[in-house]
Amino acid sequence: MTRAAGRPVGRLDGHREGLRDGRPHGRTAAGRRAGRPRGRLRRTLLAGLVAAAVVLPVSAAASPDVPAPAPAVLAEHATLPDRYAAHRANLAEAARMAQDAGRTDRAAKLHAMEADGTARFLAFDGRGGGRAVEVLGDLETADRVAVLVPGSDTTLDTYQRLRAGAVALQQRLQAEHPRSAVVAWLGYDTPGTVSATVLTADRADAAAAELGPFLDRLGRAAAPDARLSLLCHSYGSVVCARTRTGPEVADMALFGSPGTGAGSAAELPTGARVWAGRGGADWIGHVPHVRLGGVGFGTDPVDPAFGARPFAVGPGGHSDYLKPGTASLDSLTRIVLGTAPEVPHA
Repeated sequence: MTRAAGRPVGRLDGHREGLRDGRPHGRTAAGRRAGRPRGRLRRTLLAGLVAAAVVLPVSAAASPDVPAPAPAVLAEHATLPDRYAAHRANLAEAARMAQDAGRTDRAAKLHAMEADGTARFLAFDGRGGGRAVEVLGDLETADRVAVLVPGSDTTLDTYQRLRAGAVALQQRLQAEHPRSAVVAWLGYDTPGTVSATVLTADRADAAAAELGPFLDRLGRAAAPDARLSLLCHSYGSVVCARTRTGPEVADMALFGSPGTGAGSAAELPTGARVWAGRGGADWIGHVPHVRLGGVGFGTDPVDPAFGARPFAVGPGGHSDYLKPGTASLDSLTRIVLGTAPEVPHA
């Protein structure tokens, strides 16, 4: 954040349309006065967003062999810098407790998440598999916001895979559009890749019930002309496909998807443009796209019959979609920016 550390969230400057480097450009005094109620409302909504994000992970299942403190709870009027600092302190305490309990692997993973004291979390819960909602970029000024929803086997122990993709995407976005932000949303208990839960939508339904309201708050708190995009990987595409979204979400991209449980994109509870892509070497393309008795997810999203917009992906594998230099990262960047061309179905 570039704002003063002691300034309340409701008083942060520089987010209204027409501001550059904190200075007004091209707006009259009357125009600025007219915009103030909207600006105050948006900053209030942002405060509510971060407050709700703090509460979001409290339900994470505690595990007796991974001791960690309860998530930090702050007053609604706390500044964003104070919120980020509180969650970093909670993260550091979770690392200390894990180390003291002999869980050195978890402690090392948590220390890596601290990112030399610069990481910014809207939420953090070190208990059990853990949950985290991390921001890369400035939510107050961003008019292009991507929310990454990961798939199976994503926990605090594997969090760096999610973060690496978020960093790569943010770097690409920043190169083309500085007013951008990425939110890495590990806001649910992901299923194991080798488990019965990964074959059903139970975890996805629980996650969708939290992701939908989060997106709604995020959309109302962002810049007036902001575009939100949901980027959904693997089982995360099941989550996104079951998430009811409002007009704040312009695009939903499903990649490495096992299916959604729906027969077509038109059946999804969203008005967003739905995109789908799969790498040439992605093993998930060999998963049977069937649904029987609540097991399996049905129609392949990259099948033309599903009705999603195809995007260029390239020859990558299941974990390659957000790697620097890939066609898939280029395509996802353009989807977030709203400039992606639709490619013909193979």
